[in-house]
Amino acid sequence: MMVTVIEKSKKIEYGDFQTPKELADEVCQKLVELGVSPEYVIEPTCGLGVFLESATEKFSNVKKFVGVEVNSEYYSELKTASKNFSEPEKIDIREGDFFKFDWQRLLKETGGEILILGNFPWVTNATQGAIGGLNLPQKTNFQNLNGLDALTGKSNFDISEFMLIKVSEWFLHRTGHLAMLVKTSVARKFLNHLHKTNQGVAHSAIYNIDAMKHFRAAVDACLLYCRFDPDMHNYDYDVFDSLSNETKYRVGYRQGLTIRDLDAFDKLEFLLGASGEKWRSGIKHDCSEIMELTENDGKLFNGLGEIVDIETDFVYPLLKGSDVANDRVSETKRFMIVPQRSVGEETKPLKTIAPKIWSYLESHAIYLDSRKSKIYQNNPRFSIFGVGSYTFAPWKIAICSLYKNLKFRLIGQAQSKPIVFDDTIYFLSFENYEEAKDVFDFLLSENVQRFLSALIFWDEKRPIKTSILNNLKIPNSRVVLQQEMF
Repeated sequence: MMVTVIEKSKKIEYGDFQTPKELADEVCQKLVELGVSPEYVIEPTCGLGVFLESATEKFSNVKKFVGVEVNSEYYSELKTASKNFSEPEKIDIREGDFFKFDWQRLLKETGGEILILGNFPWVTNATQGAIGGLNLPQKTNFQNLNGLDALTGKSNFDISEFMLIKVSEWFLHRTGHLAMLVKTSVARKFLNHLHKTNQGVAHSAIYNIDAMKHFRAAVDACLLYCRFDPDMHNYDYDVFDSLSNETKYRVGYRQGLTIRDLDAFDKLEFLLGASGEKWRSGIKHDCSEIMELTENDGKLFNGLGEIVDIETDFVYPLLKGSDVANDRVSETKRFMIVPQRSVGEETKPLKTIAPKIWSYLESHAIYLDSRKSKIYQNNPRFSIFGVGSYTFAPWKIAICSLYKNLKFRLIGQAQSKPIVFDDTIYFLSFENYEEAKDVFDFLLSENVQRFLSALIFWDEKRPIKTSILNNLKIPNSRVVLQQEMF
């Protein structure tokens, strides 16, 4: 059993999804169809060399095929197997770690046009840390994240993203091609990086692949293709349904935004602008066992199964993301303790005005004080986030950020109290029903739905974002709203 666990850990550490020969052949054939005809082919993490084998069969004008592999067992096996590949005399297999290998020396040896080909590891730095893996780059803030993004988890990244960026630097002063199997989210981030850094790109595309079929992996994956040219700066790219299907849509960058569907966006760009309303996130507390309660037979229970007897002044009806997404908004038996009315508000007054709540929170402090996120540090004890005057408005329009649809819900009060949300929900708040209803109808209009869909990448874990919603121009006046809808 121990051997099995170790082998599994190693497989995870190296993001080891060996490419089937059939898929490698399809990829190389697609590159031929695109007119790729390199003088040198380099596979930086070649594994058992399936891509190298396919490349020797598909590309006829290559001077040398170079494979680099960190796994000594794979390296030895490939050294032997490559003798049976087409043109074995052109094959150069080297043992090396991507993060330590002298790539500049190799690139000087390959003076002509190169193709970087392969399948980078499908693993994140957080996963590496969890298993004690060493297959990592030296720790740097290569994404230039600010402090809050790093604290809230955005500093977790796929190792392949870092590797792609390093490879792109090889093309700063030369032309060439990159063709790599990666997670689709990684491909998109990498193409965004090329746009941000103004790197020379002539053409790029994403070809979706069936990762479950080829790798038994439940993840959106693709072939990422880029043709680099220092003198060109074309950052729009096509996304194809598959390697063989020509159905596609066009992604690009307009007015500081990444647009998923340029054709639809160009027709509806008049809806882009500063919103008359601001979308907010629900409450973040990171302690559902204590802060969220359920009503049963007139009694409140926490996530530990304990009966909770506290003042109700700071207890509000709660809707979670799944409730909003599945239209379970008419009634709720869930509640949330909301100890603050604004972020950073001092909580000590609860000792006097709500002693039962304070006693309850103190008696469960072991849960609340051990919340991992650093945002709770240097804030009042038992703090929450995502709370403000908007939290307590009587009318709201809400949408769950995790679901792959644009189902907005119009939500009023429950039990004469404003409903609050968890932090998977984004919402607008209103003081009266008429205004809320007008905006709600506006959001359901065909043009608005198409406009937002043009901005949303549905394959992302949290596809709906406030950065997208807040770029929808929602007029303030009821008259204007009605004109927009008709």
